[in-house]
Amino acid sequence: MTSTLQQEAGRKLRMSSAQAMRSAQRLYEGGYITYMRTDSITLSETALAAARSQIAERYGSEYLPGEARRYVTKSKSAQEAHEAIRPAGDSFRTPEQVGRELSGAESRLYELIWQRTLASQMPDAVGETVTVRLGATSAAGADAEFSVSGTVVTFPGFQRVYVESHDSEAEDDPAERRLPALAEGDPLALVSLAPSGHETSPPARYTEASLVKRLEELGVGRPSTYASIIGTIQDRGYVWKKGSALVPSFTAFAVVTLLENHFGGLVDYAFTARMEDRLDEIAAGTEEALPWLTRFYFGDDGGHDGDEGLRRMVSEHLPDIDARQVNSIPLGADPEGRQVVGRVGRYGPYVQRGEETAAIPDDLAPDELTVELAVELLAAPSGDRTLGEDPETGLPVLVRGGRYGPYVQLGEAVEGSKEKPRTSSLLATMTLDTIGLDDALRLLTLPRVIGHDPADGQEITALNGRYGPYIKKGSDSRSLDAEETLFTVSLDDALKLLAEPKRRGGRGQAAPPLRELGEDPASGKAVVLKEGRFGPYVTDGETNASLRKDDSIEGITSERAAELLADRRAAGPAPKRAGRKGPAKKKAATKKAGARKVGAKKVGAKKVGAKKVGAKKTVAVPNQAG
Repeated sequence: MTSTLQQEAGRKLRMSSAQAMRSAQRLYEGGYITYMRTDSITLSETALAAARSQIAERYGSEYLPGEARRYVTKSKSAQEAHEAIRPAGDSFRTPEQVGRELSGAESRLYELIWQRTLASQMPDAVGETVTVRLGATSAAGADAEFSVSGTVVTFPGFQRVYVESHDSEAEDDPAERRLPALAEGDPLALVSLAPSGHETSPPARYTEASLVKRLEELGVGRPSTYASIIGTIQDRGYVWKKGSALVPSFTAFAVVTLLENHFGGLVDYAFTARMEDRLDEIAAGTEEALPWLTRFYFGDDGGHDGDEGLRRMVSEHLPDIDARQVNSIPLGADPEGRQVVGRVGRYGPYVQRGEETAAIPDDLAPDELTVELAVELLAAPSGDRTLGEDPETGLPVLVRGGRYGPYVQLGEAVEGSKEKPRTSSLLATMTLDTIGLDDALRLLTLPRVIGHDPADGQEITALNGRYGPYIKKGSDSRSLDAEETLFTVSLDDALKLLAEPKRRGGRGQAAPPLRELGEDPASGKAVVLKEGRFGPYVTDGETNASLRKDDSIEGITSERAAELLADRRAAGPAPKRAGRKGPAKKKAATKKAGARKVGAKKVGAKKVGAKKVGAKKTVAVPNQAG
């Protein structure tokens, strides 16, 4: 079904939920699979016959049960208008047959669906759970014993075709550990020996796959909403990706604190399930829609669910909300007993101790922010200091640490005045703790007027921009080789630069790639990492995709590059920039219709009981592919 498709596509194919659904949509539209939004695990008689026929043909009668295996959804809220996701048609095309017609991502997803469908109609795997003990004598003559538990598979059953993936917490389960067939007394060669200790560790972070699984268990969301839920929390900055892990942001902590403290009933895990029951009753005709919506919004003093009412909840709780308290995360006390707090501000997260503040790096996860690290951030040069006075204006010259880097400022902002103080960013060779008044005054001369072009009289200026130093004449610009040349470039030098063709834009030589990232699974072309005008990006020669906030040049992997390229392709062609003849026309903003979140409960498979045989245990590994 949809949730297990997204989970397995994430674990096996490294696809995000959105990527899996986009690929499944294209497979459905092309007639390769049945409808991909379903919480049903039932297969039609046509599908059962097709699967059994292909099993007998490819794997033999020993892999074909006497009767078709039928799976039934136990969740009463499941909407079974569509059968389970399977290859389309009354006979299944093999992955080899469709591989020539599909892109890499779609081909791999089709193969996963085909494998899982066939595996669901094959017999259980059979094996023995055993413990192997190895005896040895050390160089000092002492006896030692090592042991390992696991399963020896005697008949692979459905695992001949498909083995379900698991999250990291299942890796230490002895039932999941496979061992070779061994007999007592077999000599074993020592390949390697390494000591390892057991340490407790916190639960692993959610990935998209494990989050979909948890949403399903809680009854939050429907097959059609899992991908949009995960996309929304990333787009709004509530989580960011570190590899495949979803890391909550400081903003998420503030939002959750607000909702739990003042709107607890609306974010209770059972709220969606209760609401879903009511909506099911409305759909069945046993409940009326308007009275229920009235109670939900205006409240109900008499009964039903004891609804306080959204309007009353907002009007009564709003005055009680302390924005400062909501945005605060207490970290503890420093060695001197002063309280250190993490806060979410208008310009991003920061730490505070008394009147001292310091910005929190964007790539720092909330659980990594300790009191010790916060004290280090506070002790680092903040830059908020006065360097002296400007000889011409008498205004103070300040150096400050801003969200986009350190800068110098001439004078303080005057409250009520529309005129802002003059500022200039520090050069790459300058630091907050070493910059002096002379350097600051030089920076404040930027942008510097170099002169006027004798040909047309236009002014030429030298500026330090986001992407480095450059000169500009009207709408034409050229990059400078070094920041120091901002103060020394002459009019003649500027005219020579402007007479040369631009190095970017097709006529000059392209910059070499920063890294090679292997082959893109969708296009089959080589992927490289490059530095562009608007920052680093990955490209396969046809599609370009910029790195996101949580990506770094050093940490980008081939899997992440493939994910970025797939997202870019799915978004369609980039909008064209406005020409120079006139400003671009603004398009009217449109609101996306919100999807109703309704729950789907997890369907468990029945485990077959274990039978004791001597000191060993013979078990049937249940087929959970359905």
